[in-house]
Amino acid sequence: MPQSKPEHHDRTVRIGDQDIVYEDTGVRGGPTFVLVHGIGMGHSVFRALAEQLGTAGRVLALDLPGFGESPESSRPRTMAQSGDLIIDFVARLGIVDPVLVGHSMGAQVVAEAAARHPAVSHRIVLIAPTVNAAERSVRKQAWRMVQDLIDENPRVIWIGAVSYVKTGPRWFLRKLRVMLDHRIEETLPAVKAEALVLRGADDRVCPSAWVAHVTELLPHARMRDIPERGHEAMITNPAPAARLIIAHARGE
Repeated sequence: MPQSKPEHHDRTVRIGDQDIVYEDTGVRGGPTFVLVHGIGMGHSVFRALAEQLGTAGRVLALDLPGFGESPESSRPRTMAQSGDLIIDFVARLGIVDPVLVGHSMGAQVVAEAAARHPAVSHRIVLIAPTVNAAERSVRKQAWRMVQDLIDENPRVIWIGAVSYVKTGPRWFLRKLRVMLDHRIEETLPAVKAEALVLRGADDRVCPSAWVAHVTELLPHARMRDIPERGHEAMITNPAPAARLIIAHARGE
């Protein structure tokens, strides 16, 4: 008989006056991965990656406020405040030394969390870190995203479309302003954690020179390109990204 697909159940944790929806999967006994999504997305964007990482450890994928299933807050948090929220989430769940994994805007959040609370996590992963300092405008970022999506897998486009509909244009634009105002390059030198920086080799949103600069600014970091991947480097066939992240978590 064919095996049924694993069921996915959302959970909710209260942090201050904010409900955070998350998914808790994977095996116990290994590292714990905390996955932080990009703008307009939600934890479901990590589902395929989470299944891969879940063979090596526990995986917690959360929805930032106003994205996915988590309700909006009264006003968009800055990247620093979002980083603090991730730390509060980790503490609330009693997680010790997680591997913080951020994609796109989520990389900005993870960088802030690691810089502001260095004792919480000793290993982080930044996937397609934004925002390219040479193209820090709504028009330029939108154009790069369109260029990136032209060659993307239809599954990526579908997942993105569903997530953006949930977010809604009003909240998306409010958060986009906060994202563009953030200078990740000013935060990175303060990150003490061992960092793995991943980039899809075909990513037009995060060009190679920018991601190399991000890596150079981090005191302890290495960069890896994932062939034949764009900005959403971990959605379709996430195995290459998962292998690199698991090896990083194990200190290999």
